Amino acid sequence: MPMAMNRALSIRSSRRDRENTGGRHRFSISTFRGIQAPELSRRLSRLIKSENNAIGAYEAAGRERSSIAAQLSDWGESTEDDAVSDISDKLGVMLAEIGEQEDVYAQNLEDSRGVLKHIRNMEASVQPSREQRQKVTDEIAKLKYKDPNSTRITTLEHELVRAEAQNLVAEAQLSNTTRTKLKEAYDIQLAATIERAEKQIILARHARRLLNYIDDSPLVPGDARAGYEHEVEARQVLEDAEADLRAWESTVEPVTSAARGASVSEQGEGASLINGGDSMVNDVPPAAKQMEEPQSAKAEAEPVPY
Repeated sequence: MPMAMNRALSIRSSRRDRENTGGRHRFSISTFRGIQAPELSRRLSRLIKSENNAIGAYEAAGRERSSIAAQLSDWGESTEDDAVSDISDKLGVMLAEIGEQEDVYAQNLEDSRGVLKHIRNMEASVQPSREQRQKVTDEIAKLKYKDPNSTRITTLEHELVRAEAQNLVAEAQLSNTTRTKLKEAYDIQLAATIERAEKQIILARHARRLLNYIDDSPLVPGDARAGYEHEVEARQVLEDAEADLRAWESTVEPVTSAARGASVSEQGEGASLINGGDSMVNDVPPAAKQMEEPQSAKAEAEPVPY
């Protein structure tokens, strides 16, 4: 994401706008999803909810960093020291941009979290097929114990074949989705972690250059300090930082995927693997059909909705 420091070489120029606007509000509603979720998806539901809390913390950290940057600039202006005033203001610009990277990181974490939801939803959809298979199995066992000669046993056995076929497809979909989406989610998250770190390093290195323009030579009482003459050089530091951020390119090694054959971090945020599981049913072995008896050969296994 290109750096926008050139829109304001002083953090003071937009202070009133920030005070009037306030931080971005994160929409959040507490739910009982982690409790109400099917047993199979309950753990991942809790993880996704915890990730949401972490995202909010990163957003809050970004807002706090921007607030601190503004306070640093305000304090420097109040010192009536030209060098301290100018450098503190430009440091504030750099620190605010460092805080902005936290917000960008939080957005990437939200993208990663959204991918994990696909696994959770698939887990929730597989749970009924497991329960149906177990229910029919239990009914057959109970009926064989009470009435071994019951004609309903044959009907239930045919129903069990269909239930097992449906569950076979659902389990294959779950396995494929879990592996694909797990790789995709953490590819996004870890690539974003590297991007955030590298960009903050760029900003921090240039911000440290600003400190060299403050003459901290001891002053003898009664003497006056030399005038501040580094305003142009300090402005150049901001421009150098902006240029370096614009030139930044990701160098992470790709995480390959057999479903799409490329890393999500290379494809960009829009290149999601959401449709990577569309062909999962076709990849399932024909074992489901082999399980069918002649009487129920026409009963096809329906995939669990995704």
